[in-house]
Amino acid sequence: MATIVHVDGLVATGAEPSVRGTAGASHPVIEVRSLHKAYGATIAVEDVSFGVGEGEIFGILGPNGAGKTTTVECMSGLRAPDGGAIGVLGLDPQRDRHAIRELVGVQLQEGSMPPKLTVRELVDLFASFYTDPADARELLELLGLTAKRDDYYKRLSGGQKQRLSIALALIGNPTVAILDELTTGLDPQARRETWSLIEGVRDRGVTIVLVTHFMDEAERLCDRVALIDSGRVIAIDTPAGLAEREGGGNHMRFHPSRSFDDSLLTALPEVDRLEHQGDRIVVSGNGDLLNAVISTLASAGSQAKDVQLESATLEDAFVRLTGHPSGTSKEDGKR
Repeated sequence: MATIVHVDGLVATGAEPSVRGTAGASHPVIEVRSLHKAYGATIAVEDVSFGVGEGEIFGILGPNGAGKTTTVECMSGLRAPDGGAIGVLGLDPQRDRHAIRELVGVQLQEGSMPPKLTVRELVDLFASFYTDPADARELLELLGLTAKRDDYYKRLSGGQKQRLSIALALIGNPTVAILDELTTGLDPQARRETWSLIEGVRDRGVTIVLVTHFMDEAERLCDRVALIDSGRVIAIDTPAGLAEREGGGNHMRFHPSRSFDDSLLTALPEVDRLEHQGDRIVVSGNGDLLNAVISTLASAGSQAKDVQLESATLEDAFVRLTGHPSGTSKEDGKR
């Protein structure tokens, strides 16, 4: 059984010293240290460490099978880790299961409900498990389920079932909410409405752990993200920080009005790389790349024409760090 370990500086460092990135949150409500979990000969989580600050939306990203779902299942007490330590609100998810269930709401990647219970019956049933539940009518309204409150679970579409699972995770007014692929199956409008709901939940003081494969979702919602690959944390940072540091920087494309020696630009501290693509030049770098390039060219008697500036994204960083595209396929439920 895992024991609670409070490690000084865990949240300040984000993970083991070899991990890229830093974490800036204080007052950790979740601490994960050297988490390990295997299913027979298959290692799902090799060595995962991070801390989550109070009131933070903390994202967990990674390729399919990276260990994301197993990590959050151990955090919520649904699976027992084989090694390492987890503390959630000062509680051990295995030893203090009853208390954890009162304080932590969980929306799983996959789940099912009794097919002949209605939406209203399911929400009322889950509300009865808690001493201070949320307003069920308000929650159903926010999630667009009011018109479906008297429908059987088996009659709901995949997206409606997903919305209901979010409602059931939030009905207990949790202090911590763990949401695993919360917008899978939702149409674009419903996704954005759900994002607004989650932001509102955080604004009421709820700490949220969000597992997602949507990079735009992580960029919109998350204060920080941990990127997990092959069961290990390989980077922790803000989405913008991770994109800037690991995404290859900004990219400036232009036609030069006259030729020049590449070293004119590659010598600039803002420039990391220069490529020729036909008659166009692509310069990659960071900082005030645009002004540095334009002013340097001007001093050499050249001009940058038809300029296009592209900023690195979180998806760029994901691909560079993992070697995988951020696909939309469903993750193996045991990883």
